[in-house]
Amino acid sequence: MPGGIGLEIVVALAALALLVAAALVGRRMRRRPAPVRAPKPAARESLGARVRSIFRGAPSEESWGELEDALIRADVGPGPAAELVTRVREAYEPGDDPAALLKREVAAVFESDPPLVVPPGFAVLMVVGVNGTGKTTTIGKLAKRLAGGGRSVALAASDTFRAAAAEQLEEWGTRAGVEVISQQRGADPGAVAFDAVQAARARGRDVLIVDTAGRIHTKQPLMEELSKVKRVLEKASEKPVDEVLLVVDATTGQNGIAQARTFLDAVEVTGIALTKLDGSARGGVVLAIRDELGLPVKLVGTGEGIDDLQPFDGESFAADLVG
Repeated sequence: MPGGIGLEIVVALAALALLVAAALVGRRMRRRPAPVRAPKPAARESLGARVRSIFRGAPSEESWGELEDALIRADVGPGPAAELVTRVREAYEPGDDPAALLKREVAAVFESDPPLVVPPGFAVLMVVGVNGTGKTTTIGKLAKRLAGGGRSVALAASDTFRAAAAEQLEEWGTRAGVEVISQQRGADPGAVAFDAVQAARARGRDVLIVDTAGRIHTKQPLMEELSKVKRVLEKASEKPVDEVLLVVDATTGQNGIAQARTFLDAVEVTGIALTKLDGSARGGVVLAIRDELGLPVKLVGTGEGIDDLQPFDGESFAADLVG
């Protein structure tokens, strides 16, 4: 029928038009440039590699300025960075390796720092720090290390407000093979500390490591609470606390200094336990803390395993930092 033939022609023309349009769109898409993809981030260059790159030729004023910038980017801080550059520059002679000189000067910063003190008899160690820095993990590792050295260790769960804090400490106590002394959640932290001293002594323990609350360090009530816990520990043990260790996350950079200063004012911190120093962190913040506050680094955590805690060694740290 004529009407049917006309309809078929219309449908065929419509289909042809769609094919032509699709072809034109495809051609335009082929001409369009491919989307630009962000380059993959390059692996972080070690500080030593950057130093050697800076000093490929004879040192210049610009070279020394670049060295200072590299140190600041490694979280060393402006003051210590300037001091290190001055010392390296004074020691440098033609043919020297500036990275080797830098490593030597970094190690020299820590030469006179005292180690962790765990005296014989009954020792009390108080551990403070912001939540998330690895405080409880460090306590578990330290307990394992001391117990492995022949000490009889107990842990006190004085962080009574954070959900699951006592349970987390119990888990680390089990892994370390040491006793954990705790009370119900919400108990007074000072009362827990007092009872822990009494219980540890009664059970023949010779080291008590006290976990404490770590809410935001700018909260004044927390600082007052920590001061109270320290006073209670000293009253119960009838002697000063042997160590007050501040746990600092090596990845926090210069914010770690603000944390250190606040805790130092509240509880007279005696040393730093630096966590997450596993090669990815810019551990130069240790130099900034050491310079501004005079706090020695006493322990370093280098991994997640229970044995990944070591006494701080200035030469090893310098080698790791410079690379």
